[in-house]
Amino acid sequence: MPVTTRSSQPPTPQDPETLPAETASAETSSERPPAAAGEPDEGGKPTEVGEAAEAGKPTESTEPGDPNKPAEPAEVPDAGEDGEATESSKPAELVEPGKPTAATESGESGESGESGEVGKPAEAKPRGIRARVSYWRGWRGRYPRAARVVWWAVTVASLLLVFGALSLPNRLFALHLSRFVRLPGEAIIGAAALLALPRRPRVALAAVAGAALGALTIVNVLDMQFVEYLGRPFDLVLDWILLDDAQSYVADSMGGTVALAATIGLIVLVVLIMAVMALATVRLSGILVRDTRRATRGTLIAGTVWITCSVLGVQYAGLPVASDQVVNSLTSEARRVRATLQDEATFGKVARSDTFGATPAAQLVPDLRGKDVIFAFIESYGRSAVEDPGMAPGVDETLDTSTAALTKAGFSAKSGWLTSATYGGSSWLGHSTTLSGLWVDTQQRYRTVMASDHLSLTKVFQKTGAWDTVGIMPGVQKGWPEQKFYGLDKVYNAFQMGYQGPKFSWSTMPDQYALEAFQRLEHGRTDRDKPLMSEIILTSSHQPWAPIPKMVGWDELGDGSVFEDIQADGEKASDVIADSGKSKKEYGRSIQYSVTALTQWLERYGTDDTVLVFLGDHQPISRVSGNNASRDVPVSIVAKDPKVLDKIAAWNWTDGLKPAHDAPVWKMSSFRDRFLKAYGSTPHPSTG
Repeated sequence: MPVTTRSSQPPTPQDPETLPAETASAETSSERPPAAAGEPDEGGKPTEVGEAAEAGKPTESTEPGDPNKPAEPAEVPDAGEDGEATESSKPAELVEPGKPTAATESGESGESGESGEVGKPAEAKPRGIRARVSYWRGWRGRYPRAARVVWWAVTVASLLLVFGALSLPNRLFALHLSRFVRLPGEAIIGAAALLALPRRPRVALAAVAGAALGALTIVNVLDMQFVEYLGRPFDLVLDWILLDDAQSYVADSMGGTVALAATIGLIVLVVLIMAVMALATVRLSGILVRDTRRATRGTLIAGTVWITCSVLGVQYAGLPVASDQVVNSLTSEARRVRATLQDEATFGKVARSDTFGATPAAQLVPDLRGKDVIFAFIESYGRSAVEDPGMAPGVDETLDTSTAALTKAGFSAKSGWLTSATYGGSSWLGHSTTLSGLWVDTQQRYRTVMASDHLSLTKVFQKTGAWDTVGIMPGVQKGWPEQKFYGLDKVYNAFQMGYQGPKFSWSTMPDQYALEAFQRLEHGRTDRDKPLMSEIILTSSHQPWAPIPKMVGWDELGDGSVFEDIQADGEKASDVIADSGKSKKEYGRSIQYSVTALTQWLERYGTDDTVLVFLGDHQPISRVSGNNASRDVPVSIVAKDPKVLDKIAAWNWTDGLKPAHDAPVWKMSSFRDRFLKAYGSTPHPSTG
């Protein structure tokens, strides 16, 4: 039998271009892993099942024949995609007959130990990155159908991810299939740029572009959620601090474990979105350059179609076919960032100007001297609670019942509307807008106001020296430096009112208990030599509106333990959050509870000198109030002394606690100056 001889000298690598066509083709193909059936090879040509040579099958250079025929070179250097020799293009080491291979030297015999079949090679175990890559390439050859399915699945998934991100809107109501069947112009520009670059810059650009696209996707999702909950887009400059507030809200509403798991999950999700988007873009760029001629032709055709559709205004389902969603999103974000930075300087000048900043103490609210004045905010008490058909019947009945009860107790009321500076949340913006007389609709403005000497409505009473001032803040659970701006001599936080009962989701205590604590600690004191001005923040109507407290006998409140069974029998926050219908229902019930607690307290403890001003801080989230809801909130002034309400007769407010639909609507920032003027304050402007 003829014996194949091998050259004693290692083969000399040759340029594939100088080899005969048959030899270059055969040897080049031996360097690359076999593609799965139907998968495009490096040249863009699909391979057929069985095209790859089986392991161990002799090649033409090793077939028995002339023993003097010189052996062909084992491998030819491959230039790779960019003309640089790759690792796999190095000449293969020649193995002499009978010499153990690397696999057998490492302890593998090359025979199947299980089957006992002599001469059957054992599957090599992958070791190291190169070995694993080689093993994977071998797997594609052994299982071509599975490899083909995986290849197409990953490619299609990458395509959907990238095109989906390019077309993703930043509003929930805009999430329709028609948004994702348009032609993104950014994809065409990106394809042209990638085709023009060599391998390394191309991969780098694709990875960076993919990560940026992932970041834009995250910002778009944040915009959706902020519009849903706060009625405005996410602010890239100011709103990062609110993410910490969101984490605290989840912890208070659903427990610390859930909050921690949600935080970790979100961090992992953000990293995955950016990483997967980068990998998807890199994969598509690699597929793009497999056949540059076809890819270039396709890019030119797509560009021509996009320009034509853009010029002619071609639409599908009411939307332009030629999409530039990413450019629009980036432009919008840039404008918001620029406006935020410019607003900081502009608003600083506005905050330093104050109509009553230089007014002498004796000329501030002279018509309220001797009165106990209370400013109370009811969380999320918005116009929707009074007028929305799904919630209004119960809330309106409570307002009518409370009005009748107060009238019987000798009180009168007038009500109107204020347009809040915030929506769905960020209650402190509503509080500060009402009491500062400035439009405080961003966190930056809030910080500016809190650091200024602008005269707040509550601080007016402290400045006169004629009132003691106090704050009842059941929602405050840490230091509260805002106390100075609001001019409060003393503040009671969640831990200073003696409450030992259960929390009601985010709310640390029921409103009824907070009001009773106010009566016990401050309002009911008999050793006071001055009237009292109070700021009270009621929290039982804070989302997620589950569980909701119930009214108990005022004499039964004790330390709040009476609420244990009520809290245990209430709705679960997780059930209400997930159900829009339940959210509406429970929100309405929470407003009924808060209004009832406040008006019953006034009936029980109010005097001839008590003046109560109460209002909502903002509308509830759009899932409850609706996508087109206004930002209006009800505001009421209640007093026994008829002179107090006579002072605001010119306001044309509605009698009672329920404002009429056509009652006057003012910006919330105008309330401070109107109130001060109505009760005899003299303007003395200051410019800081």
